[in-house]
Amino acid sequence: MKNNWERAILKVFQSNDNNVTLKTLYSQVPNYSLNSNSQDIPHTIRAYLKRLKQKNVIQQTGKSSYALMDTSIKHKNYEILNLIGYGLAKFESGFIKSFGFRTKSEFYNYIVQIGIAETVGTVKNRQDLFDPFFENKRKGWWQKGNAYIHRKILIDNLFGDLDLFSFCNIVKLFIKEKYNIQDLSVEGVSPVFKSRFKQLQMTGLEAEVYFLNNYKSIESFSEGVIEDARLFGDGYDFQVDVDSKYFLAEIKGIKTNYGGIRFTEKEFRTAREYKNDYALIVVSNLIQEPKLNLFFNPIDTFQFDKKTITSHQITYQLGAKEW
Repeated sequence: MKNNWERAILKVFQSNDNNVTLKTLYSQVPNYSLNSNSQDIPHTIRAYLKRLKQKNVIQQTGKSSYALMDTSIKHKNYEILNLIGYGLAKFESGFIKSFGFRTKSEFYNYIVQIGIAETVGTVKNRQDLFDPFFENKRKGWWQKGNAYIHRKILIDNLFGDLDLFSFCNIVKLFIKEKYNIQDLSVEGVSPVFKSRFKQLQMTGLEAEVYFLNNYKSIESFSEGVIEDARLFGDGYDFQVDVDSKYFLAEIKGIKTNYGGIRFTEKEFRTAREYKNDYALIVVSNLIQEPKLNLFFNPIDTFQFDKKTITSHQITYQLGAKEW
């Protein structure tokens, strides 16, 4: 029974972006089948919170608010929930009607029914996360300020130019394919937008977009002018010009505050050549509140282990002919 209570509490954290209040725990923990004889659920929850604090699993962030310390425990449907929350906040009732529902309640229950979310609260909270960034009548999680705006900016970069119809088709396509929901009608999704959705699931692009929008917060780059070099494949992502001096910036993303990074052979050689003019920027904690970590001359700063990976590439060649 002890593990059941802890699992239920941790699931509520997970469903609420790792930050909860006692009120949220009191209302959502009972949604999980605990088969408990406890007559005082709030008292039991507080007792387990105390144990989780002692084990350094959670920390108290306010009088009645708590945060999960291991932020690597993210929701398994993180990306699609972000798209749904974005769609609800941006397109409001139009997004719901595109799925054939008249009310939010019907739509929320549908998302739970098909297995994307475990509770209605999970869907509502994801909309609350995006609400402050759009001009609608809801305040959402305005207390968080811009803590989660990087999620909106990433989706804006990939799908921000889509109208309601096209955006809903992206969401429907993913739901139809991943959850085998055959009665969803999907029309006109181009291959390039399917590729964009794949990019949404990669930390590399998310880290690069975050850096592009926040590089001036780095003291060394605060007066810099940035140039995008990602298409060149020359061992760095961006060039930052600061007072007639050029810095090459390579961006790496980590979902939490702990993890390793990898350089390609080209990146390693370029970093070794440019030394103090080469900057490694590690964008950590991407699933919560990202942090920019800057390291000049990373080859001399860190000890990299060389690993050789052998791969086989298959090509299909057409012989010479007159065109």
